[in-house]
Amino acid sequence: MAGSTAVSAAPASVAGGAGRQRRLVPPLLDKLAAYSWRLIAVGLAIVALVWLTGQLLIVAVPCAVAGLLARGLWPVARSLRNRGVRPGFASLMTLGGFVLVLGAVVALAGTSIAGEADQIGPTLSEGIDDVADWLVEDSPFDVSRADVERVREQARSAIQSGAGAGGGGIASGAVLAVELVAGLVLSIIITFFLLKDGHRWFERFVRAFPEHRRDVVGRSFRRGWDAAGGYLKGAAILGVVEAFTIGLTLLLVGSSLVAPVMVVTFLAAFVPIVGAVAAGVIATLVALATAGTIPALIVAAVAVIVQQLDNDLLAPVIYGRAIRLHPLVILLGIAAGGALFGFVGTFFAVPFLAVTLNALSEARTGEPTVAA
Repeated sequence: MAGSTAVSAAPASVAGGAGRQRRLVPPLLDKLAAYSWRLIAVGLAIVALVWLTGQLLIVAVPCAVAGLLARGLWPVARSLRNRGVRPGFASLMTLGGFVLVLGAVVALAGTSIAGEADQIGPTLSEGIDDVADWLVEDSPFDVSRADVERVREQARSAIQSGAGAGGGGIASGAVLAVELVAGLVLSIIITFFLLKDGHRWFERFVRAFPEHRRDVVGRSFRRGWDAAGGYLKGAAILGVVEAFTIGLTLLLVGSSLVAPVMVVTFLAAFVPIVGAVAAGVIATLVALATAGTIPALIVAAVAVIVQQLDNDLLAPVIYGRAIRLHPLVILLGIAAGGALFGFVGTFFAVPFLAVTLNALSEARTGEPTVAA
């Protein structure tokens, strides 16, 4: 009897010791250990995707341009299809009309810009020289000419490395021209097929998922699609407002290079926050070099006021929930995109974040949305 009691007590003591050993690991650490390998796997997949995108940038960029262009032209092509026009002809008419309108705008604006576009680089350099002279000679700061030249050289190197990031360095002029032409042709072709067959591709994409997932996948895709449209519309409207205001201010203070600065300001609006700041700096430097110190201060003040009004009043209304992103998220996204893919990453960072985060938000909440 005593022997049996001893035998039965041994397994109990062993089990108790094992339980005490298991309790030595805190529950939080146990959960972190369970999820760590999953996080590592996800991280490796993201790194591989970023690397592959960098290697295929010559294909990824035209695809991204075509996606945004197709989203902007989609309502026109859809309207033509609803009127009975066959999808191929509707896509061809939409894309052809866009090319004609774009060519007409470039032709009209080119006459006023062509004579001044070559001057904007030397004018900006002259404005930077004026600021450097003030820092060295008249500012209350202890800045030497060598310090200024060192900063300018560092900035020049940073810009050059950023321009070549993700692309294997700065390409020669001939190679760059060929890549631009090839990318433009590829973008137009991809845009045509997106307009023509995009709705069928979307249906096949949704059907590839299990039936109980198709509804949320479809709504997430449409939410991202709406976000891309909201980004394009909002950036274009804000770009027109900022370009008109800055251009009118430059004209009133007697500055030159008004048309090129307006074009730069409009294009910069497609990179929220950072683009507006860069455009304001460019306008101020141009005014400083061509009109003087007081006009430059006026332009700088107007640029700051316009940016604040746009960020606080116009942008939330125009963008809606398409870019309901915290400014810090936008800044970090632009910085990461520029570090990974250079100027291309800077330009596409915000629409990528807008589309991705809106689609993930729809997948998580499951709130119904109305397709655009």
